[in-house]
Amino acid sequence: MTTATATLATVPAATTAEALLASATRKTLVRLIPILAIAYFFNYIDRTNVGFAALTMNRDLGLTNAQFGAAAGLFFVGYCLLEVPSNLILYRVGARRWLARIMISWGLLSAATALVTGPTSFYVLRILTGAAEAGFFPGVLFYLSTWFPAQSRVRVLSWFLVAIPLSSVVGGPLSVGLLQLDGLLGWKGWQWLFVVEGLPACIMGVLTLMFLRDTPKEATWLTTEERGALIEALERESTSRPRKDFLAALRDGKVWLLTGILFSYWLGINGIAIWLPLILKGHGLSTVAIGWLSAVPYLVASVAMIVWARYMDRTGRHLANLAATCLVASAGFVISVMFGSLIPAMIGITFAVIGLSSARPAFYSLPSRYLAGAAAAGGIAFINAVGSLSGYVAPWIMGVLKGATGSFNAGLLGLAAMLVVSASLTGVLSLVTRER
Repeated sequence: MTTATATLATVPAATTAEALLASATRKTLVRLIPILAIAYFFNYIDRTNVGFAALTMNRDLGLTNAQFGAAAGLFFVGYCLLEVPSNLILYRVGARRWLARIMISWGLLSAATALVTGPTSFYVLRILTGAAEAGFFPGVLFYLSTWFPAQSRVRVLSWFLVAIPLSSVVGGPLSVGLLQLDGLLGWKGWQWLFVVEGLPACIMGVLTLMFLRDTPKEATWLTTEERGALIEALERESTSRPRKDFLAALRDGKVWLLTGILFSYWLGINGIAIWLPLILKGHGLSTVAIGWLSAVPYLVASVAMIVWARYMDRTGRHLANLAATCLVASAGFVISVMFGSLIPAMIGITFAVIGLSSARPAFYSLPSRYLAGAAAAGGIAFINAVGSLSGYVAPWIMGVLKGATGSFNAGLLGLAAMLVVSASLTGVLSLVTRER
């Protein structure tokens, strides 16, 4: 056989393999992502609905701004302490059962927040809810890295992560609607909010047990050929990365750079997510108006994140785009405090949310590029755990600064500065890895 004939003979096989992999990826995305995205949708509602509950709960329970900020942040104490152990258990027992356990326990505890009677009980429930939820997000990230090859991971992550801005689009109007149930069956509106928005997580836990599978070998929705192409692509990718244990991953400088990037970034996202309803209340808006207006930045960000993720997949410049998203978010916060009137402030907040939302798929596609196996499971959880400590710091600092200055401006400018730090650390990571 001549060289030309041999070359022509290999083209159909390569093309067929690519087509099989593309088909397997598409089918798996349709099978897994809706369940996980809906679960994360309720997860983020449960995590941030305290901001809307605060519109009436703080008065009913006698909470100060500092006490509310501390309680909102205490969620991340339990969350961060158990993040790594939770993900290592998931690696051992399988994602299906462990993710279902997480969903059911956090749903029950989130609903139980309706029973708090003062600062102390509120603190305790927030810590327990965070502990119950620990490992869900990094667990899903690790799980998806075992199902989708790197070239499609940013796009897949964007469809999963779009649940966050969409949860705010729906969560705002839903939460203020539930607050209107005040007095029904003798309960306060904020109590109905926690119960109605918390229990769906339990339902998603049951559906996870029914429909998820632990490995591609169990993917009955794929043909034998599609399953083989997917497994081969994932195994080829896995063998190209160094297989370390968890402790070895902690000695990797890239892991610590990723941790610093995420910590700075999370300061921004948690600062605005928790306090946005009260920031809008400072403009004299009604509770109903706050619910609807708070959805606008997240609706725009949902579309922007998908578009930006597709661009990242096409160019492959994940680090450059991560730095750009952080700088866009920082500029948005600065714009929001430059003007006292509502409309320009909302424009700034919208740009901030676009940047913060679009940064997620860019960032969370990175750890699995450097880690595999147990190192990936524990390393991703460690990065997320330490980064998420800012979830305690940001709400608390915002509350303290609001109490001291009477304005949210100082806190928002602080968030803008930390996002510049995040962009700068991304630049350092680019130099270390020689990637763009």
